[in-house]
Amino acid sequence: MVYFERGSENDEISYEEIKVALFSVFDHLGSPKKILVIPPDFTRKHSVAGEITSFAYEYYKSNITDILPALGTHAPMSREEIQNMFENVPVDLFRKHDWRNDIVELGRIPADFIYEISEGRVNFSWPVQVNRLIIKGGFDLILSIGQVVPHEVTGMANYNKNILVGCGGAEAINKSHFLGAAYGMERIMGRSHNPVRKLLNYADNLYLSNLPIVYILTVIGHNANNKLVVKGLFIGTGIDVFEKAANLSLKVNFQLFNHPLNKIVVFLPPHEYKSTWLGNKSIYRTRMALADNAELVVLAPAVERFGEDETIDYLIRKYGYKGTRATLKAVNENSELQENLSAAAHLIHGSSDGRFKITYCTSLLSSDEIKSVGYNFAPLSKMLKKYPPDKLKQGFNIVDDEEIYFISNPALGLWAAKEKFVE
Repeated sequence: MVYFERGSENDEISYEEIKVALFSVFDHLGSPKKILVIPPDFTRKHSVAGEITSFAYEYYKSNITDILPALGTHAPMSREEIQNMFENVPVDLFRKHDWRNDIVELGRIPADFIYEISEGRVNFSWPVQVNRLIIKGGFDLILSIGQVVPHEVTGMANYNKNILVGCGGAEAINKSHFLGAAYGMERIMGRSHNPVRKLLNYADNLYLSNLPIVYILTVIGHNANNKLVVKGLFIGTGIDVFEKAANLSLKVNFQLFNHPLNKIVVFLPPHEYKSTWLGNKSIYRTRMALADNAELVVLAPAVERFGEDETIDYLIRKYGYKGTRATLKAVNENSELQENLSAAAHLIHGSSDGRFKITYCTSLLSSDEIKSVGYNFAPLSKMLKKYPPDKLKQGFNIVDDEEIYFISNPALGLWAAKEKFVE
């Protein structure tokens, strides 16, 4: 059921209009006594989920007893990040999702189903795992909040991914990521219908249908003045609300070029990107736009590590971004990768498979560290002088008589050339 829908490529929805829409829906929902809110974490601050959560708290007050950011494998939010993102919401309402331990398994999706939807690429069962609080908390209403945008694992982010992956367990996250990588990221990104989404929808229908989940989905894009604005707001309980948001996101967040590009420069905003695990959105989201032998320059002022936790960081350092073939071989030969398939999927996603050059520019990881995982290195200070993010415009620029395409934040879209976009 869709309670509210508004959005178009040219729309700009103000915070006050969002608040009015939310309060209208909340009036319709009645008077739930115990409410769980599931927003994204600080790495998705631009989703406006912080403001929406604040509005929800303003309306429901003490009936909101718990807020569980959908961390997935990301590092827990700090107190400062919570206060920055969720204005006027008590910090003591926030819970940390422990994706390795604090989960319950509701059932398993059989291997033959996954073998079929993956076209024979993988053959394992999949656990339906979610944070214990979601199942055991006794909630009358669960508000799942987030942005719909092209995504490298699920095609289009959010909806039940927020529950089954963002609040999922290690095995579920590992296997869903590996399913997407094995099927082919370039066959998934920007599509709301794909094997990973089929898996999530199947699990949703079987195991989540009795939960009182209402989805609040945003679509974010740039206006004519290159300012980020809310282009769409969709609120409801089923897949229709997701499909409406996904259709708009594809219009707003997907840039299709007539020809492949020879150089793309991506800036990773320091408040958002502190690891290549997150920063490699610069690779995922642009790979289909880059010509063979092109260069991707990643300006990464705050990237200080590879993984979001010690285990993943160790695996990235050990195996590196060496390409699909090398990674699959390493998975077959090493149990530590078999037990961390999301890391293996990430290694595949983060490689160009030798098709284009990737140059990471940071001052917090050494040249040797960057090169050891398979990337080229350039000093951040030198590259910031050449490509100053505050002076480049989003899109095409001329720098030293060379045409470059500049992206101010890779999380906000998907870029592809017509000949590279796989139908």
